[in-house]
Amino acid sequence: MYDPTVARLTYRALLGRRRALILGALPLLLIVISVIVRALVGADDQTTSDLLGGLALATMVPIIGVIAGTGAIGPEIDDGSVVYLLSKPIKRPTIIFTKLIVAIAVTMVFSALPTLVAGLILNGNGQQIAVAYTVAALVSSIAYAALFLLLGTVSRHAVVFGLVYALVWEALFGSLVSGARTLSVQQWSLAVAHKVAGGDLVTSDVSLPTATVLLVVVTVLATWYAGQKLRTLKLVGEE
Repeated sequence: MYDPTVARLTYRALLGRRRALILGALPLLLIVISVIVRALVGADDQTTSDLLGGLALATMVPIIGVIAGTGAIGPEIDDGSVVYLLSKPIKRPTIIFTKLIVAIAVTMVFSALPTLVAGLILNGNGQQIAVAYTVAALVSSIAYAALFLLLGTVSRHAVVFGLVYALVWEALFGSLVSGARTLSVQQWSLAVAHKVAGGDLVTSDVSLPTATVLLVVVTVLATWYAGQKLRTLKLVGEE
């Protein structure tokens, strides 16, 4: 289910100079802001939770997920080079699964690690806040990578749709409409973070069992359907 050659090509595409600069911009901004806030406010648990929840988990992680998830396959489909990949004796689910692993790894490195560093800077992991949000970033990285990889497979406008989901649905509607939070990867990951941190600083509108089931179901279904769409894409290319 994992092909090293596909993985190497995907890593090379995702970590090219221009895309790597984009991927690194938000983590760097988060750390710089964390240093400034710590210098001005000191070690404050509520401020730490607000910053990690608002900037790291709600903004940085989904945007990086969009870049990594759609970038793992979208450009190959756009320029037609995916046909060359599909002509190789590699099973379509293997291609999707390999690209998903790469997208997850890239999203985790550029989102979870900076979240941990920022949390340690802000309050030294007081009340397990830094670890809780890091776990949330790790969990959400998996679901985001699967969702946005699927978008990259089915649409040439995957980046736009991904940003709409991340910034409009989750950030805007999620803050205004309580029912929308149930269909939010951010809220699912916050349920896991709440379990890690305990207390009231990290909260979620979704229970942990529900969040766990939804995270698994969305990840599995998105990966499976992306594999199915890739089969159809092969047929189109042959025609």
